Amino acid sequence: MSALGTSLLEKIEKRTARTGVVGLGYVGLPLAVELAKAGFRTTGIDLDQRKIQAIGEGRSYIPDVTTDDVMRLHRAGTLDATTDFAIVKELDTINICVPTPLRKTKDPDMSYIISAVEAIAEHLHPGMLIVLESTTYPGTTDEVVQPLLEATGLKAGVDFFIAFSPERVDPGNPTFQTHNVPKVVGGLTPMCSQLAGALYGCAIQTIVPVSSTRVAEMVKLLENTFRAVNIGLVNELALMCDRMNIDVWEVVEAAKTKPFGFMAFYPGPGLGGHCIPIDPFYLSWKAKQSGFDPRFIELAGHINAGMPHYVVEKVGDALNTRRKAINGAKILIAGVAYKRDIDDMRESPALDVMGLLHAKGAVVSYADPFVPEVHGREWPGGFDIRRVDMTRGSISQYDCVVIATEHKAFDYAALVAEADLIVDTRNAIKEPHAHVFKLGAPRPEQQDARVPVA
Repeated sequence: MSALGTSLLEKIEKRTARTGVVGLGYVGLPLAVELAKAGFRTTGIDLDQRKIQAIGEGRSYIPDVTTDDVMRLHRAGTLDATTDFAIVKELDTINICVPTPLRKTKDPDMSYIISAVEAIAEHLHPGMLIVLESTTYPGTTDEVVQPLLEATGLKAGVDFFIAFSPERVDPGNPTFQTHNVPKVVGGLTPMCSQLAGALYGCAIQTIVPVSSTRVAEMVKLLENTFRAVNIGLVNELALMCDRMNIDVWEVVEAAKTKPFGFMAFYPGPGLGGHCIPIDPFYLSWKAKQSGFDPRFIELAGHINAGMPHYVVEKVGDALNTRRKAINGAKILIAGVAYKRDIDDMRESPALDVMGLLHAKGAVVSYADPFVPEVHGREWPGGFDIRRVDMTRGSISQYDCVVIATEHKAFDYAALVAEADLIVDTRNAIKEPHAHVFKLGAPRPEQQDARVPVA
């Protein structure tokens, strides 16, 4: 190991290395907190002044991170935050956790990564370790990050060290969080891998080394493409079951009793979140650059993207039983977060459902205990909309309630008792009811015929 590498490894092992995290969102803040807990003096860098202020006040804005932890670490002097990249001059390690969205053309938007790396490059100094965590296509670390940093005249793997370690955050998961989710690490060189593994090993229970940055990049895409493809399969099965008057939820529940060779996935109104709707398109884009046509992945994407339209068709079918049209109907969307019991709306299919209904003339409202307001830039309607209460006595005013996210806080008994019509996209209401239309299940009037014989 070079003298620079040996020096940095010693600093990491003794917890005297200054660590930094660029991007203080759902990935970056939990990582910064874990590094600070491990004994490193950790500085977060983010251009959002509100996040910097929150950390300065000892307050968490991420549900998976407690305010008590932020307060304690900030008061101890091991966690702080700034908008100024000049702090990079004082840091020994930097983890990049910035967003990687898609353009409207489904091409990767690398602007956040490039901006962060360029800002780091201005203050890059010998002996630093830079680890990219942002989900991206295989080759990003050595094709984009490395050249930008080497433009300073320093050489990667010799004067400074770079690695890729995919984030594996699952917001709202009470069991698996940053400290106990195994961390895949791939460095540009063996020395880069050793240093990155040592850094993460101080804060995370299990480190999984791989042979290169490209392998590490592909690992993340495999994980989420696996989910996207299997959700696409079960969504297609739901569409099929709808035509065949079979309850897809009953099918999945029975199939998952097989103790081997099957993993249960569930249909829904579409894909949401920061990874699963996006990551397969990164892989698809890169595959096409290599002359490979990823038909399987793109077919799954096509099916999943069509689910909000199917939900709107279900709403139209339900309203038709009351001789009503979508145009002019008062429709309540129950839940706009992309999954239950969190406040994250990124890529939420509920927003697409809202937009489609609004475009057809519906008067759309939403209820969500975790999301007080949806801004106009966040949904196709283009105007700000505040949540309404979904309490007993207030539900009957709507022509239809669409359960898009099955938050535990919702009173489903009240919904069944008071709503005129319900379209349930999540199987939140288990028992059949004459006014409940389920995604991928027979119409209510056909459900009695499928009750099993004792």
